[in-house]
Amino acid sequence: MELTSGKVAVVTGAASGIGLALAERFARAGLDVVMADVEQPALQAASEKIAGLGGKTLAVPTDVSDEAAVNTLAAAAVDRFGAVHVVCNNAGVASLADPWFGPLSAWKWVLGVNLWGVIHGIRAFLPVLAAQGEGHIVNTASVAGLVPGIGPSYDATKHAVVAISEDLYQAMNVAMLPVGVSVLCPGWVRTSIAQADRNWSQSLGEVPARAATAEVTEPHVQRAIDEGMAPAAVADLVADAITANRFWVFTDPHFTQMALDRWQRIAEGHNPQTDADMPGLPPAKQLIAEIQQLLAGPGGALWLPGEPGPPADGTTWSRMTTEAAEAVGTTTASPWRATHPWQGQ
Repeated sequence: MELTSGKVAVVTGAASGIGLALAERFARAGLDVVMADVEQPALQAASEKIAGLGGKTLAVPTDVSDEAAVNTLAAAAVDRFGAVHVVCNNAGVASLADPWFGPLSAWKWVLGVNLWGVIHGIRAFLPVLAAQGEGHIVNTASVAGLVPGIGPSYDATKHAVVAISEDLYQAMNVAMLPVGVSVLCPGWVRTSIAQADRNWSQSLGEVPARAATAEVTEPHVQRAIDEGMAPAAVADLVADAITANRFWVFTDPHFTQMALDRWQRIAEGHNPQTDADMPGLPPAKQLIAEIQQLLAGPGGALWLPGEPGPPADGTTWSRMTTEAAEAVGTTTASPWRATHPWQGQ
């Protein structure tokens, strides 16, 4: 589908990062842009920036995890512009909370935005696109939708987005509906995804504490993000995919190769590889060693009573260790340590 003046694009997560870059790319092509985001002050500022490019804009504060809010977004877009041609379900978050021993609210938040946000976006806008006989949906997944390793809740949602997108693509072709579908699987991009908890939903209670391992992983991830692709370059790739009606949108061939290597191991029946190097990060063995050193330290999840450096208050193991021990049906740390997957030789 050609991106030409008079057409209308809707972008969620449009206040920053890839979403803002998409809004700008569409505006420069002459499209009217509907911008949605839960971060209202930033959304207003972003809308004013895009309006400065000369196109028409509409800013709609939207929590994409809320079905009613997304339906309201769709109604507002059609009411203002009379049609919608491009829908970018782009809003996304990531949690640094412990996925296994932290609160379930972190999972609910990530699934609500990353997965249900895409589902709500498709269901709200697809009838509009199908009825008008032209349209294109772009769902933002991640390389984490092809290769796990970023974080369980994030990986789960992004895998789901890839699968949903492929199913939608097939459904549109079988039904002969003139709606294109693309899935964006970016690698490291210069966004504020690592600070996503600034938009934590208060309905879920307090923001969860960060996992102990974030002390090791967060600096490395932030450096990879800071050195990643510019959002504008990603937006250009998306625009090209829409024009060419191309499904897959990749930004980093190194991640694509990593996905190929993973599937080759799967085809050969190998167990998951725990020391696969991820582009942009230190070698996996280095990261594993750093994590194990942290967890084996005083008060850490792998620390055993009697080892050097016990906590000054006499505590023999951390809260995380207690929960882990209970999870495997024991009241001592030793059995868990012996079977924990992070425990090296």
